[in-house]
Amino acid sequence: MLTTPKEKAELLEKAAVQGRSLWDDARARLMRNRAAVVSMIVLGILVFLATVGQLLWVHDYDTIYRDRVWIGPTMENLHILGTDAQGRDMVARILVGLGVSLMVGIVATFVSLVIGVTWGATAGFIGGRVDQLMMRFVDILYSLPFIFFVIILMVTFGRNIVLIFVAIGAVEWLTMARIVRGQTIALKGMEFVEAAHAAGVSRPNIIQRHIIPNVLGPVVVYVTLMIPVVILAESFLSFLGLGVQEPLTSLGRLISAGAQDMEPAPWTLIGPAVTMMVTLFCLNFIGDGLRDAIDPKDR
Repeated sequence: MLTTPKEKAELLEKAAVQGRSLWDDARARLMRNRAAVVSMIVLGILVFLATVGQLLWVHDYDTIYRDRVWIGPTMENLHILGTDAQGRDMVARILVGLGVSLMVGIVATFVSLVIGVTWGATAGFIGGRVDQLMMRFVDILYSLPFIFFVIILMVTFGRNIVLIFVAIGAVEWLTMARIVRGQTIALKGMEFVEAAHAAGVSRPNIIQRHIIPNVLGPVVVYVTLMIPVVILAESFLSFLGLGVQEPLTSLGRLISAGAQDMEPAPWTLIGPAVTMMVTLFCLNFIGDGLRDAIDPKDR
């Protein structure tokens, strides 16, 4: 405990000399964003439920109760969100569907992040004919319809959940590559980068201190906003019957089945739809908070 003004002055002087890193400042700014903090808490709860919820719940997601078809939400037998057309518990189905959707979103986004950042940074940094060749390849892939590309992969390699990761990630990296390339080209000609060159700063230090902090903001924000896009893409595929196959399920497949049974059993649609809505809201609020916290130009 500080007892003298001299000790307080020494501590303040030490803190002033050390300063605050980019990550310390970003973390402080993020913690001041109430919407982002609440979203992180809610998303953490959802991830925990999707990870261990099925192990703790009394019903299995693939257990069929033939005498409990389309039972509304009730505490009897702990069907608190009802059952579906085959008598399966909706809570167990939603927990498994949430886990699959989050897994598809995270893995496919990671695949697109690695490919997109590497491809875009290489094209933007090298420039010239290499840049033109690499980006024309991106344009060719952009011209292929998403559904057509996915159907070709499924016909060639068969249906499995890993293929969904590859198919979605192999398409979504194109936008990431364009974003990173544009940011890299713009930063190469900025005054502070030229000043760093003139001051004799090495190229790795320029990339670490100037390029990465300014590219990181858009990339991180786009990653957090890409996860909802990937989840919706998987949901669209599942809605068309091209996604996850029974008895495994996802939020998109649950919504598709709930839409067909909406009139006799609306709870089969409400539960998965609300779960997906809350998940997407949380991811978007976190993305907005990270954008405001990380971007050095907003400090």
